[in-house]
Amino acid sequence: MKFISIVCLSLSVVLCMSCGNKPKQESGSDSTAADATATSAEATLVPVIFSADSAYAFCEAQCQFGPRIMNSEAHEQCGSWIVRQFQRYGLQVIEQRATLKGYDGTPLLSNNIIAQYRPELTDRIIICAHWDSRPWADNDPDSTNWRKPVMAANDGASGVAVMLELARLISDPKLGEVRRGLNDEQSDAGSDPQPPNLGGLDFGIDFICFDAEDWGTPQWSDAEDDGNTYALGAQYWAAHPHRQGYKARFGILLDMVGGQNARFYQESFSLHYAKDIVNSVWQAAKTAGYSGFFPMEEGGAINDDHVPVNQTAGIPCIDIIHHVPTTGFGPTWHTLQDDMQHIDRSTLKAVGQTLVQYLWTLK
Repeated sequence: MKFISIVCLSLSVVLCMSCGNKPKQESGSDSTAADATATSAEATLVPVIFSADSAYAFCEAQCQFGPRIMNSEAHEQCGSWIVRQFQRYGLQVIEQRATLKGYDGTPLLSNNIIAQYRPELTDRIIICAHWDSRPWADNDPDSTNWRKPVMAANDGASGVAVMLELARLISDPKLGEVRRGLNDEQSDAGSDPQPPNLGGLDFGIDFICFDAEDWGTPQWSDAEDDGNTYALGAQYWAAHPHRQGYKARFGILLDMVGGQNARFYQESFSLHYAKDIVNSVWQAAKTAGYSGFFPMEEGGAINDDHVPVNQTAGIPCIDIIHHVPTTGFGPTWHTLQDDMQHIDRSTLKAVGQTLVQYLWTLK
């Protein structure tokens, strides 16, 4: 992720903070996702507990491999570990391997990891995050660190950690009773109860771990940036989905969701493509008691993995990302300080419990 650009939307021109120093492609038409986001999150508090301690442990486990930079042993080992964790919770996993081209021409051995909950269902949503580490701490206050790899506890591991804890929750058959109980409360008299399944969710979920997100042109490089050096794994998946003809109702991207003093403003591209989803998720945060983490304010446009999902795959996708309009991505972003000492359980809890509230009341 990088910084400032002038972004041209099809409906307006806005000056915004960007995840890359590249111009955004032109946006398509507004999404019509109202039906996809129908939820009673504002009415019913979900009695399912997201464990911040478990998510923290998942984050720490990834960091124990070291920086997961492309083409490294730590990257390959951590990828195998992520696959095993999702399989442990009963999800079917697809590894989408491809050799991609880095900004400097380096061949990148990329692996998008797709973990499928209830793969037999055609009604699906996406929850995604990137799992690779930035190879260069090019925003570190000490210039001698600019070519050192980033541990990426927050900018990488935190999003995957939240997804793994969600996968653990939906693998628990006892939670199916919670989902069915909520449905019974909200349904008309005489309607059939939901059939039993893991977690009780009656739609499929694809947890997608995008690779090669953070190989974007470093600030110290003289290389010309053509505008597409970040989010390489997401770009590839959007053009080559893991299943032919793949469709999903919508997606939710998690990026930097474990840092200290985090605030998740409503990202501008997300509002443009999927405003109804943004509103529903932020309402879920309010119902769950985490409105302080999720201000009902626009925070600028971030050129992140959700952009190709929206523009190339044509799937409305929002970005839950720590970015404060006045201070940017925070003091640890692309520095050696992005480590476990700066991960906050309360932030992981706020994001995870918000998603639980949203998912378990989603119709």
